[in-house]
Amino acid sequence: MKKILCIALVLCIALSMAACSKKQDDKAGFKPALDTKTECSITIAGSYDNFEALEAEFDRFNEFYPGVQLRYVKLDDYNNVLGTVLESSDRPNIFFSYAWMIGSEKYASVYSHMEDLSDKKLALDLDCIRPGLLSHDDQGRVMVVPVFSRTYGMLVNNDLFEKEGISIPTTWTELLAVCEEFKSKGYASPIMGYSLKSSSSLMNTVAYPMFVATLAENPEAIELANNMDPAAGEYMRPALEAVKKLYDDGYYDLAECDKIEDNYTKVILRFFEGDVPMMACTGDTVSGTKKRESQSEAFSASPFEYSFAPIPATEDGGYFLDSLSIGFSVNKDCDNLDMTNEFMRFLISTDELNAMAAIKRLVTPTNDLALDSVYAPFGQVPPERTLTPEVLGIKDPLTVQIRVAAFQVGKGEITIDEAVKMYGSFK
Repeated sequence: MKKILCIALVLCIALSMAACSKKQDDKAGFKPALDTKTECSITIAGSYDNFEALEAEFDRFNEFYPGVQLRYVKLDDYNNVLGTVLESSDRPNIFFSYAWMIGSEKYASVYSHMEDLSDKKLALDLDCIRPGLLSHDDQGRVMVVPVFSRTYGMLVNNDLFEKEGISIPTTWTELLAVCEEFKSKGYASPIMGYSLKSSSSLMNTVAYPMFVATLAENPEAIELANNMDPAAGEYMRPALEAVKKLYDDGYYDLAECDKIEDNYTKVILRFFEGDVPMMACTGDTVSGTKKRESQSEAFSASPFEYSFAPIPATEDGGYFLDSLSIGFSVNKDCDNLDMTNEFMRFLISTDELNAMAAIKRLVTPTNDLALDSVYAPFGQVPPERTLTPEVLGIKDPLTVQIRVAAFQVGKGEITIDEAVKMYGSFK
């Protein structure tokens, strides 16, 4: 009996060890396909000032290929110089790219350098990415692989709401009531945001998700809107009315908002002063919050809990606008193309993309939608209120119309009726 028990115990231990070993193998995931002693260099070009999240992936990749030197470089005036850089002798292997580059005459030279990343020979795990974020050209090819996605919303000072005994709004009616209550308590601008230029302005942050939702409810309007047909202007009206309501009722102080000098660092530092209940911005801005907590004297002296929430644009709540933020493309004419594709095969996986999103504090593009705690309110948005502009067929020129229209209406420069009639003419 003792022998039988001993044998059974040994078998159990052996099976457990085998199972553990298999789990470790599964967890390891990536298996090198090239000679791990290869020595070469790979350059990734982009518009970020720095990219610590990517550099962490360089270190991980070097565990497999220690002889591969990887570096990230920032290109000044990125969109305008990219085509020239790709033609130069110092051309990058991988570069930041966006869905709107495809089909644009301005970026024809950039597009000509892009490799088809859906090629089965490359073995990239594109299935790990949410389908709506993957754009295909007219030949069905994938030239841009999402690395981060973005959304639109507002930074919320949770502690300030608690201090004043006010509940965070979840509907449009509640938002207006909350703004009024904060004003009655002496807060001159319950909502703030960048307002010097139309790009990433607080007006567009409010209006764009609402415009997309209106188009989603009226699919016949998308073709009109994409074709710059003035008739599509009427579909902007609900979004513009929301912006004007906030402006007319004094729920954002334009003079104070205009003091915010940029739509990234200065927006964050102004929010960290601690007297702003809600700061309208995109997830791209939120990505810089963690690093700048220590850069803010006010926040360091009096830290507070904050979150990023949808702007409650309707009586049913807000929207999760799930859109491409940054994508990577491979320069098919680069040096060391095989190792470049090997790095992409390593990077395009659930684990690596989620790890980058966690460090960068942006939304991952993977099917495993792992959200940083600051984005927790977006995890509560129901699927029917999650919209992907690319899936709807919304193209970049359309976004310019609502962005500029909302900005001008929100600054009191033109009326809603004027903006509606001007659809297709905004630059």
